[in-house]
Amino acid sequence: MSTSDVSVMASAIAASDDRSVRFHFENTYARLPERFYARLNPRQVTAPRLVKVNVELAQSLGLAPDELASTRGVEILAGNRVAEGAEPLAIAYAGHQFGHFVPQLGDGRANLLGEVVGRDGVRYDIQLKGSGPTPFSRRGDGRAALGPVLREYIVSEAMGALGVPTTRALAAVTTGELVFRETALPGAILTRVAASHLRVGTFQYFAAKGDTEGTRMLADYAIARHYPAVAHEKRLYRVFLDNVIARHAHLVAQWMLLGFIHGVMNTDNTSISGETLDYGPCAFMEAYDPAKVFSSIDSQGRYAYSNQPHAARWNLMRLAEALLPLLLQEEGSEEAALASANEAIAAFEPQFEAARLVGLRRKLGLFTDQEGDATLAQDLLDRMAANQADFTLTFRRLCTAATGREGGAEMRTLFAEPGAYDTWAVAWRRRLEQEPVPAQDRAAAMRLVNPAFIPRNHMVEAALEAAVEQEDFQPFEELLEVVSRPYEDRPDMERYTVPARPEECVSQTFCGT
Repeated sequence: MSTSDVSVMASAIAASDDRSVRFHFENTYARLPERFYARLNPRQVTAPRLVKVNVELAQSLGLAPDELASTRGVEILAGNRVAEGAEPLAIAYAGHQFGHFVPQLGDGRANLLGEVVGRDGVRYDIQLKGSGPTPFSRRGDGRAALGPVLREYIVSEAMGALGVPTTRALAAVTTGELVFRETALPGAILTRVAASHLRVGTFQYFAAKGDTEGTRMLADYAIARHYPAVAHEKRLYRVFLDNVIARHAHLVAQWMLLGFIHGVMNTDNTSISGETLDYGPCAFMEAYDPAKVFSSIDSQGRYAYSNQPHAARWNLMRLAEALLPLLLQEEGSEEAALASANEAIAAFEPQFEAARLVGLRRKLGLFTDQEGDATLAQDLLDRMAANQADFTLTFRRLCTAATGREGGAEMRTLFAEPGAYDTWAVAWRRRLEQEPVPAQDRAAAMRLVNPAFIPRNHMVEAALEAAVEQEDFQPFEELLEVVSRPYEDRPDMERYTVPARPEECVSQTFCGT
């Protein structure tokens, strides 16, 4: 399907050009003081065309998909028109990038249009990504290329379908203009939906300026928006910190249980809401390797798969540092404030390990807790790593193996030395005998946590190449449809479960900038 085909489709379902697009914005961040952001409209583009509207997400936000796909809707999604009620702005924030602190980053190529309250009663940001330069662009062009926009669309929607807290993709449009990276590429804009775009780096921005009042206002805003249940706690900011830490412990555990590598876990990409934020050089592993790195800019492996829990803890330490002035006022002394912050951070690792073990038990079909379960799970992972077993396929096929010994035949083929699986399976089956759940019920439960489909890197790259090089969006559409139903058995889509052949392997992924 070409870009023009997609636009023709959009025009076919659109009403007349004067159809209004109703977002029903209810903005709160724009009520904060001006030092929290820069007000500006998106930069207009030459010839916007619709690629995709997320119908299900639009409806959940109380938006009309046909309005978004109309001529006026596409103009809004491209930044050529400001929607009624929008208050466009670029958010200020700082951040540690690969361990190096930058006191001012901010939305250098994004524009927060405003907030809407979804049908679930939750407030969401509507943001354009790739919408042009802002005061935070640092000499960048403020634009996004089509490939990275489609990558974020695919992977963020896959993550949502997998049950992982994440930003979502509402729409993608092409701009009719080129952006220049290593080469000239077609430009595009992603409309991103998030519980908010508050980051650890947002708190660092005010802390670096010594703006304690700004830090307090930001914390109060974050609490009201994301953690209202703690609003009446006596040690308000400590409890707030505890809650952010708990969410990230569970989030990173979910990443690890799916073989996901974020690739750029900087503090400016660490959300206060506990969502997965910013899909740049991200990827899902195929052959299990704890040291796996995909990001082309992560030469030291700082954000390798197995380092992600440590990186998250480090980032949360930076949040605790930014909150120290507020903790000081709560605790009464600097020593007590530091002790409180350290106590909060110390809770991350046990919470992460507990969440990961709960997930591993579910992946192995274990419904009761026994002392040796962590060792059993780690033994499987070690054998997978030594035998280059595909992470996703191993756990998916384990669902069938759980129904009886004959189900293990396909499992063995995933291991370079099949006997490595056989030895482990003896201990696993002995453990399953202690479970009260019937085999078929166990297998069904395992299929709800061990996906059949992930956005495999070579499939993603093929879809992006078709879109960028040939203006063919059919591979993108099909891959998106497959990963949106990750836990279903679909024999007609079996090719999407197959690991890359050696010549198809994607060894590096890249940031959109």
